[in-house]
Amino acid sequence: MSARKHHKKGKEHVAEHLYKGKLEVTRSGMGFVIVEGLERDILVKKENLGTGLNGDEVRVAVLHSSKNGRQEGVIKEVLHRKQTEFNGRLEVHAHYAFLVPSKDNIPVDIFIPLHLLHNAKHGDQAIVRIIEWSEKAKNPVGEVISILTNETANEIAMQGILVENGFPLTFPDEVMEEAARFPEGVASDEVKKRKDFRKTLTITIDPADAKDFDDAISFKTLRGGNYEIGVHIADVSHYIHADGDLDKEAYRRATSVYLPDRVLPMLPERLSNELCSLRPDEDKYAFSAVFQITKAGKIKDYWLGKTVIRSQRRYAYEEVQEIIEGASGDYEKEIHILNGIAQNLRAQRFKKGAINFSSTEVRFKLDEHAVPIGIIVKESKQAHQLIEEFMLLANRTVAEYVSNIKVKDKPVPFPYRVHDVPDEDKLKLFTTFATRFGVRFDLNSPESIAHSFNEMLAMVQGKPEQHVLESLGIRTMAKAVYTTENIGHYGLGFENYCHFTSPIRRYPDVLVHRILFECLESDIHPIKQLEQQCRHCSDQERRAMESERSANKYKQVEYMQSYVGEDFDAVISGVASFGFWAETVEQKCEGMVSIADLAEFDDFELLEHEYALVGRNTGLRFRMGDKVRVRVVSANLDKRQIDYTILELPVQRRRSPLDTATAQKNYQVKPPKSAKPKKNPTGKSVPQKRKKK
Repeated sequence: MSARKHHKKGKEHVAEHLYKGKLEVTRSGMGFVIVEGLERDILVKKENLGTGLNGDEVRVAVLHSSKNGRQEGVIKEVLHRKQTEFNGRLEVHAHYAFLVPSKDNIPVDIFIPLHLLHNAKHGDQAIVRIIEWSEKAKNPVGEVISILTNETANEIAMQGILVENGFPLTFPDEVMEEAARFPEGVASDEVKKRKDFRKTLTITIDPADAKDFDDAISFKTLRGGNYEIGVHIADVSHYIHADGDLDKEAYRRATSVYLPDRVLPMLPERLSNELCSLRPDEDKYAFSAVFQITKAGKIKDYWLGKTVIRSQRRYAYEEVQEIIEGASGDYEKEIHILNGIAQNLRAQRFKKGAINFSSTEVRFKLDEHAVPIGIIVKESKQAHQLIEEFMLLANRTVAEYVSNIKVKDKPVPFPYRVHDVPDEDKLKLFTTFATRFGVRFDLNSPESIAHSFNEMLAMVQGKPEQHVLESLGIRTMAKAVYTTENIGHYGLGFENYCHFTSPIRRYPDVLVHRILFECLESDIHPIKQLEQQCRHCSDQERRAMESERSANKYKQVEYMQSYVGEDFDAVISGVASFGFWAETVEQKCEGMVSIADLAEFDDFELLEHEYALVGRNTGLRFRMGDKVRVRVVSANLDKRQIDYTILELPVQRRRSPLDTATAQKNYQVKPPKSAKPKKNPTGKSVPQKRKKK
């Protein structure tokens, strides 16, 4: 977005080009403003950043263009801050105090008036919120909101990760006050406006430790043998009104963030865990998609609207899975019918072009101090698929319904969840690599590509190459985003798709509920800045994912600290010019084997098309998916980094000039004198540990 501002300078009128964009600041302090529609970013030197920080939405004025055509500018205004809270160490003096930030995402210290220290002392670790930063002030003014000095190292780290990614740790007072004003239960006058499902069998199925139950399933057998299945979603929009304090804070966060030891909710717990949560034996408001459906999964009719429900039973996924596998339990007949329909819906989806990537979830078993003492790998089973398929059905149906509605002969602005076709260059690189495993791809159309992916996934199921081909296949895919431009969802094979089913933890779902209700009531008021809101929600989703990755990495390092010096079977999970990453098979903990650590084998170069490091002299390969034996050298919590050293070379696949025996005979390093060499099945000694050169 650009504008031209005129101002007087003497007797001349000077035109100033103004643009709105996102500021990215490099480690060196140089800034770049990314402006939609401009081919090149606008360069902003350190002295012209003003109060702009990395990730902020800013207004920038162009000063001039350089010889290479890049425009150079100065920050005129910060429109929206990505991050307002920062962690660091306090310096308290006689009349003032400062927070010295622990990260380089803010280039100045934060000034703190003594009355805003809130009992914090000199040297304390704390989190400070910026409350003011005028254009003329060198330092922002802040207030201490949390003192971390007496917290454990992992507690400080988890809070720091959230703060670094721009997620506030607490809710403003006015938001908490608004949440506290809502009454318990349901009101009789509101119930009269809704369809009543309280006497229909309704259940929830969630993780065992969940507290925010935002979806429920109802079940009824109809005359003639068909079924009525309701997908009931917490009616968050009943409580959160557009432009209220709650709504503004929910939009600001846009998502709940799930870390290994906590959830940072999008909504205050008064709403997320109490009023909106579809807890058993409580009357609740819901927004529902109700289907008349055959046993084979054919939709005969559907209804969308607001309801009041009452869940009769809360299940954990494990309980439902046991019933599916033959155990006795409450409503077991209904669960078996629901599961059968879900599996039919799933089969139909893959037949129509959805891609069947399998998913595993790694969770940490934590002690009372949130220190990981075990790792649990959970696979998606039929109990998870039961809920997944009905949620997908509801999301698709809502999007399809709204897509057919017009306002003044134009589609209703709507936050679709879209997924583009794979990147062509990445796809060609991947398919060339896949041919080494006997996999052939038909690249003639998006449909044939999806079909080829499913054939590949079925063919490699249970084989050694399954992990690498799945991982690399996922990397070829575009990222799903929110947008008003409906291009469909390639991975799911849907022409129309949105997020309707999780409004407690995703703001786009709240928007979907509002727009859907207006469509049902034929009282539509299009949201003017909806595309901008979609981009914000997509950005926040990425920040939440980054927070989750960082927290999981921290827990991996924390876990592996107990295993320094021990050996593990691993699989090469990534390669780079400076080494390769290996993930332990059982613990799923990823660490780095440095290129310097491989120097005694050969001089290696990265071959991107092979996803491999290849020895220039020997042809020895370290390729994604190769099995290796590694030893934990170090686990550094500050860097969130695990370092491994290689113990056994990977089995060399065909076309490699060396076989395993030759490689281990000629290129192994000698174990330390104090260690007895282990024997592999061929009887040859393999190194256990070596000294760094």
